[in-house]
Order: sequence, then structure tokens, then C-alpha cells
Amino acid sequence: MSFTSPSVGSGGRTVRRAFEFGRTYVVRPKGKHQATVVWLHGLGDNGSSWSQLLETLPLPNIKWICPTAPTQPISVFGGFPSTAWFDVGELSEDAPDDIEGLDASAAHVANLLSTEPDDIKLGVGGFSMGAATALYSATCFAIKKYGNGTPYPSNLSAVVGLSGWLPCSKTLSKKFEEASEAARRAASFPLLLCHGKGDDVVPYKFGERSSRALSATGFQDVTFKSYNGYMV
Repeated sequence: MSFTSPSVGSGGRTVRRAFEFGRTYVVRPKGKHQATVVWLHGLGDNGSSWSQLLETLPLPNIKWICPTAPTQPISVFGGFPSTAWFDVGELSEDAPDDIEGLDASAAHVANLLSTEPDDIKLGVGGFSMGAATALYSATCFAIKKYGNGTPYPSNLSAVVGLSGWLPCSKTLSKKFEEASEAARRAASFPLLLCHGKGDDVVPYKFGERSSRALSATGFQDVTFKSYNGYMV
């Protein structure tokens, strides 16, 4: 599936940025279907590796949907292409957020969930960059808009982020103030963040700060779990 987003190029011209998403892998529930979770891989990975892992978990009532991110030039790799949910130049407090990429990926996730039955709980989770996209989806759900202002359609029940960070954290409070009912939706929305203290790719402090930023904005059901070592 592809999404196309407009961006402004040199000279004020609008450039269409296309996102071609890769293959999606589905792990069917072994028991009664009660929840569907879209699980998002990290930078350079694909949906296949996570689907194989998730299939081994003793969670028989969950359907797992594991999409593959678009292959696109990545700034942190000097423009070398890689599977990624959005472009990233560096991991720092002042790094710009790729709103187009985040919106396209969040919209792809919402589209994957759009055909699930009404009585099924919907969730999003991910690892590293996938966790960042999942947390971004949580904020879109609370605000009921993507970053570009387009209405967000999915009725999410929970979000999980492993070794990730919160994109657009500096502007989140302002967006909450401008969106009616955002605080109410966020107040009871469960968020689980997990991070290894020895993570040298996405520093542990990013997980801590993301948890605090979400809580300060109005997410009252945030759980942050830390672990020794790198992997959670």
C-alpha cells in the first residue's frame, strides 16, 4: 500500500512524497479473538522477523499484524535507503520531526486496523523507531488528528513502546490545549513504555523523558519499566 504526502520543495514548489509500504505479516489468534495489535519493527528491519517472535508468545487471544515500513533514504545514514517508518537525522532533543513520514505510517497503521470487528480491542506496539511511531499514534488518537490536521479514525485501546521515544514531544502540550476532549481521552488510555538502561542506540534517558512528557501532557495511565542491559 502507498501513501502520498505533499511537501514544499525549493522555490516553494509542492513535491509529492510517496510512501510504498512493504509486505504485511499476520499472526492469527490460536484462541478466541479478543484483540488486534499492529506491531511495528525498528529501523532496517521488516515485519517477518517480529511475526515469527510474536507467534511464540503465550497470548492466544491476540491477532498480530506486522507490516513492513517503506524503503526510503535515511538522513542519519547519509541518505542510504533503509526500511523506516519516517526519516531521522539524529536522536536529540532539538532534532526536527518528520511529520510527513510519521503521518503516513500512522495512517497505514489505522488503515490496517480499519477492517477489524467492532467488538475487538485495538492496539499498536513497536520496537525502537516502531515504538516511536506507536507513541505518535497514541497522541493522534487523543487529539483525534494527525500532525497535518487530518482526522484520525482509529479507536485505540492501548499502546506499547519498547526502547523508543516520543516524537513531537515539544509541541504536544499545545496540541492538547487546542483539541477538545483530548485530555479526557488521554486520561484513561493505557501506555506501556519499556527501556533497557544499557541501550546505546536509543539512550535510556529518551525513554524516561518520553514517559514524563506523556504524563505531563495528560496521559494518566503511563507505566515505565526499566531493565538492565540493552534489550527489554
